[in-house]
Amino acid sequence: MTAATGVSLFVAVPAAVLGAVCMGLASAAQARATKEVEAGGPLDLTLFRRLVGRPLWLIGIAGTVLGLILQLVALAYGPLLLVQPLLVTSLMFAGFASARLERRRPDRMMTFGALLCVAGLAGLLVVARPSGNGATLVTGAALLPLGLVLAVLTLLGLGFGAFSRSASLRVLGLAVATGVLYGLTAGLMKVVANQFRIGAGEPFRHWTLYLVCVIGPIGFLLSQNTFQQGRFLTPALAVITALDPLVGVAIGLSWMGESANGTPLALFGEALGGLVIVVGIVMLSTRASHLSAEPVAESGEAVEPEHRGPGDGDGYGLAGSGC
Repeated sequence: MTAATGVSLFVAVPAAVLGAVCMGLASAAQARATKEVEAGGPLDLTLFRRLVGRPLWLIGIAGTVLGLILQLVALAYGPLLLVQPLLVTSLMFAGFASARLERRRPDRMMTFGALLCVAGLAGLLVVARPSGNGATLVTGAALLPLGLVLAVLTLLGLGFGAFSRSASLRVLGLAVATGVLYGLTAGLMKVVANQFRIGAGEPFRHWTLYLVCVIGPIGFLLSQNTFQQGRFLTPALAVITALDPLVGVAIGLSWMGESANGTPLALFGEALGGLVIVVGIVMLSTRASHLSAEPVAESGEAVEPEHRGPGDGDGYGLAGSGC
């Protein structure tokens, strides 16, 4: 295990933040593009075919690729415990970009919720003081405990996404599965990035690169279906963006030998930071639920609805139930 030096962090932190900017803008563009094509059911495998050729979606793809490259650079120089939480900042960029694309003003409450997420993240990082910079995964039975937890979360998310009759639970399930797969992909990309630093051909000699090539596209497909199922981007993206770094941190601690401040006072501060992030996500979801019930005029301003029928909104600010 190699320590993260000041020089390596000077590369890792800006790369992670710039990657978050690209990811946030890409998510907003892709979410907008998915609303412009015919809606399908959850886990729609034909969605890509309908999206190919749409300029906004292709711009989102370009942003995603650039974001992944920057994330790979950040992971090559910095620990997962530092790089992955910084990706939470993509939530702010996505929210503002989404508001612009939908020709509405950024909502103050949703902006405050996003800022709470970032503030909680900042506090958590300051208290946790992540250290270490693992280059390889543990092997054998040591992979099983966390691996089983991640597998169960993914399967539960897919189950809710595919079979739930509630629109909010479907999107929540898809978002959970997406966040877990994104975090797992990031953990494996950390290994691949370190292999690239050894030699250009080194990653092709290990199974991690090939697994990334499988679960990465699956996570991306799930994210596009998640964006299409919900009316507002921010709540679904908040779940994905929160789970992604949490899974990355778990992988760093359990599989890659990284460490964080574990004193009782530090654990309390870390839990408090996590609670602030959760409050921010709940605020985003609750506010989006209110906005989803408001018809939007051509000017982009919300107008007072004449009535609200059952299923017009849900607890996650997403489209009404499709049952």
